Amino acid sequence: MDSAFRPLAGCRIVSLALNIPGPGALADCRALGARCHKVEPPSGDLVQRVAPALYAALHRGVKVRTLDLKDAACQRALHRSLATADVLITAFRPQALARMGLDWAALRKRHPQLWQVAIQGSADPAHVDDAGHDLTYQAAHGLLTPGHLPTTLLADMAGAQAVVLAVLQAALGRTQGVGPRRLVVGLGDVAERMAAPLRWGLTAPGALLGGGHAGYQVLRARDGWVALAALEPHFGARLAALAGLGACPDWGHPATRDAVAAWAAAHEVAALARLAQAHDLPLVVCPLVGGGRTA
Repeated sequence: MDSAFRPLAGCRIVSLALNIPGPGALADCRALGARCHKVEPPSGDLVQRVAPALYAALHRGVKVRTLDLKDAACQRALHRSLATADVLITAFRPQALARMGLDWAALRKRHPQLWQVAIQGSADPAHVDDAGHDLTYQAAHGLLTPGHLPTTLLADMAGAQAVVLAVLQAALGRTQGVGPRRLVVGLGDVAERMAAPLRWGLTAPGALLGGGHAGYQVLRARDGWVALAALEPHFGARLAALAGLGACPDWGHPATRDAVAAWAAAHEVAALARLAQAHDLPLVVCPLVGGGRTA
């Protein structure tokens, strides 16, 4: 982000959100100029234990404080912080917030200046207290290959961006004289939004971006795999010339797909990468998770 552009300068955020979406959003809000404070329970944040480098990256410049919100003195300390805050980010289910006296009605009464961004599994009142995690949100919307775990935390990472958008809404609302509101980011809803290309038929098996276009494939080379995305006509023309497909190949025909696959299989990944660089072709070598190349 441009460090000179700080649209959230002067905005004070207190976050109770653990794991990925809340801290991910807080990191971006801090980069946009907000003063960010995070409250953690005595047990800490799980991410700090399982992925300390990620935790450090997400909390750089964030003031972290440990408070046991089951303790009355710690609750008073939290409310002192909220008295001067502009936005509170939470990631508890509503029933848990109510038990802590942090439901929206209680917050509005005690801190009338405060906006809330509530991270939940769903914005649907019928499902706000349903248990869930990134894995289940992705699975519910067809974003998983059965039998395989996802390679990224799609709902969590996209959810973090949705939280940033909500904080920006709150900041803009304040400048426009809008009264504080409770804004909900449903991670399941975010996953549903991310799955829209599948629902629209773009990435379904055999569809344009699901194997139906011969120039849009993940291809086996001699010593690894490459991803090719020659969709636009000018990219297709370059691929056709390199692969010997003729002037006007039928990109939807199985024979064209087989010809492109044979072309890739005849080269090592390094050679394909050099060809792509020389001919301005959208092709990259597929890395292994953790580094290296696919075998």
